[in-house]
Amino acid sequence: MAVQGKGFMIWKISSCENGNAIRIAEEAVRAGLTYVLIKIANGVLPYNINSTTQEDYVPAVTNALHAKGLQVWGWHYLYGNNPKGEALIAVKRVQELGLDGYVIDAEDEYKRPGMDKAATLFMSELRKGIPNKPVALCSFRYPNYHPQLPWKQFLESCDFNMPQVYWQNAHNASAQLRKSVYEFHRLTPYRPIIPTGPVYKASGWVPTTEDITEFLITAKQLNLQSVNFFAWDWGRTILRPLWDTVSAFPWPPYPTPIDIPELYIRSLNTREPALIANLFTPQGVHITADKTVQGTADIREWYRTFLTQTFPNATFKLTGIAGTGDARHFTWQGVSSKGKIDNGNDTIGMVNGQIAYHYSYFTVT
Repeated sequence: MAVQGKGFMIWKISSCENGNAIRIAEEAVRAGLTYVLIKIANGVLPYNINSTTQEDYVPAVTNALHAKGLQVWGWHYLYGNNPKGEALIAVKRVQELGLDGYVIDAEDEYKRPGMDKAATLFMSELRKGIPNKPVALCSFRYPNYHPQLPWKQFLESCDFNMPQVYWQNAHNASAQLRKSVYEFHRLTPYRPIIPTGPVYKASGWVPTTEDITEFLITAKQLNLQSVNFFAWDWGRTILRPLWDTVSAFPWPPYPTPIDIPELYIRSLNTREPALIANLFTPQGVHITADKTVQGTADIREWYRTFLTQTFPNATFKLTGIAGTGDARHFTWQGVSSKGKIDNGNDTIGMVNGQIAYHYSYFTVT
């Protein structure tokens, strides 16, 4: 299931619109959200349950949101002490609530020695129970800072990556989002990135409305399909200006799909070799007059050399597109500190929306 546009996380339903499901749905629509993520479990226990009456608050909110056409995902904080038990409660909650997707929140507890086995067991049991539901990992923003986390074991069975890009104690939202995306593009396996931004206070720090706008603009510039924020509980109460900023930001819920040549030129203009290489299939082939390279690593290195040595500090422009289905022919131009390209002439073949074959002809003058 595709997820697009803006979303918000709910921690405690009772803290959001006084727990009124209809109001939650109305405010979600008013804010231009396309999905809401609700905490459904904590460890091996269900969450958002009234401890006195045992009333489950989630079904009413889910039904109200679905009635408005929004997706509803459940998120779940994991501890890893009982991975099979955590997987069983996750499956039970997703199935009984009729959720559209499921999010894993795995943090410091999964940095302990041996937790790769716990992650493997959890994901195996989870996928047995919900084989066809989209699953996302929501964890630290920089994998290089947290190598102990079993990234591979989680992401292998995930469909999306929702890093917590929380620029706590700083105000450099764009730089931190770009760094997060860059690091995950170099991590194997790669999964489409849907970052989670901060709408909360911590030790005197609070993001500014300018921070939130910068985060949203950068996500659009990076061609990310969606963003979401933690948490509704804060945003609609003491941090209302931040909620209003997210609400006002224009992000059509169902944007017109970007054709692959346009996406390729946009990626060239980022000058990020990892972003460009991830447009290709793992065994994709890139052919030029001088060289043929195959595979993500070699393609990434070719573009690194091209963008830093052959044609540095460049900007690119798409000048024409032809073709339908899985084949495209397109022309392009570029200007660099080492010259210009007026005759870019490329042909690509695609498999499942990724480039499997790319022939590129150009001369630098």
